Amino acid sequence: MMASSDVDGRADGSLFSDQNPSELDALCPSPPGPSRPQRNYERIGGRTGTSFCQTLIHLLKGNIGTGLLGLPLAVKNAGLVLGPISLLVMGIIAVHCMMLLVKCSHHLSAKMNRPSMTYGEVMQYGMENVSWLRRHSRWGSRTVNLFLIITQIGFCCVYFVFLSDNLKQVVEAANATTFSCQVNHTNQTDVLVPSFDSRIYMLFFLPFFILLVFTPNLKFLAPFSLLANVVMTLSLILIYIYSLMNIKLPIDLPKVGRAKDYPLFFGTAIFAFEGIGVVLPLENKMQRPQKFTQVLYLGMGIVTFLYISLGTIGYMCFGEHIGGSITLNLPNCWTYQAVKLLYCFGIFITFALQFYVPAEILIPQVLARVSERWEKPVDLLLRTLLVIITCALAILIPELDLVISLVGSVSSSFLALIFPPILEILAFHTEGLSPLATIKNLIISVVGLLGFLLGTYIAVIEILARNNVKHEETFHTYMVQ
Repeated sequence: MMASSDVDGRADGSLFSDQNPSELDALCPSPPGPSRPQRNYERIGGRTGTSFCQTLIHLLKGNIGTGLLGLPLAVKNAGLVLGPISLLVMGIIAVHCMMLLVKCSHHLSAKMNRPSMTYGEVMQYGMENVSWLRRHSRWGSRTVNLFLIITQIGFCCVYFVFLSDNLKQVVEAANATTFSCQVNHTNQTDVLVPSFDSRIYMLFFLPFFILLVFTPNLKFLAPFSLLANVVMTLSLILIYIYSLMNIKLPIDLPKVGRAKDYPLFFGTAIFAFEGIGVVLPLENKMQRPQKFTQVLYLGMGIVTFLYISLGTIGYMCFGEHIGGSITLNLPNCWTYQAVKLLYCFGIFITFALQFYVPAEILIPQVLARVSERWEKPVDLLLRTLLVIITCALAILIPELDLVISLVGSVSSSFLALIFPPILEILAFHTEGLSPLATIKNLIISVVGLLGFLLGTYIAVIEILARNNVKHEETFHTYMVQ
């Protein structure tokens, strides 16, 4: 989720340009005129940029999504005590890595005499700072773009699974939905009318997503995006209220989870904390960028508090029965069925914003090779193909908790944990970075790499195991019939 910027490397026709687009570019365009110079940290001529509060809201929006709803299960995988502590530690490390990215951007921007940089450009110019990596520096930005594409496509896959699971649950309980929200501390929405497989619901959403991404300009979606933010906020408040009021006492839950489940916790947690993509776009668009550090600490403090509190409270409320999303545990009454539908609406609109990033990285490279008369048909065809590919991937892994953990482990770990410490080593290579800072950076990157390897491995093993169980159940049902 990176901001777009004009880069000279785009003309080389490579698959991944140095441009890192962001939904922020469409809904929060850059101020007119030149960006602020690096040294005086102010925009030239006092041109309009985003305020402190606007930047804070965008930062919160960029970090709070479906990952938050999956954190109660993440806490279950880590344990009631170890889970919140691990979330706090991961939050501190994630914020530190965000600050490293901003620090490297400032340093390299001043060194290269550029007003601002994207994540990909920071990686590219950081590699140029090391003589033996200079020849391959363009692969730095391409690698960042590759992981941006994987991450955003992964987010879109999660949205397909989230929508199908929640809508399926609402439909199945529709005939028995009442105004009474009683508690039994299990999966609250009882399956009363058997419905289609969740993958059928994904196919149902497919044409609507295709039409959604045909929107010529995301500015047209700005009012709906604002509405989506409002309804998702109200839904979260209701989820908090329900979870707090229905905590089961006495609390007898494992303080520390099983060791083999901890990598799943890591994947879900880093998926939730992967907001590093919005950091540089937000700073570059601020009216007073020198205040961005305050915005970052305040915003991520709020985010970390929300993550720890909902993860812990949700697990305490639903215990061992917690689902891949806490919405799947809400009771079978109209109030909380409405919460699911409202959240589904918010996620549906957000799909277009997340899809914007891979589309703007990939599609312009193809359109540059076709004649002008074919640009529009090819553009629509490529958008359709990308959505179909996303849907196909979701159908292959229709397990919400595992697809979140897999996306977090595979791509978010690189963008949020592995790359930023390496960037500091590269950017300050000639400035004599202290041995202590180098060791610290290497430790963070190694932790991120271990999380990537173990998280991916465990997620894939669990996906295969669940598929085998489903196949056996299907075969048994067929034989009985």
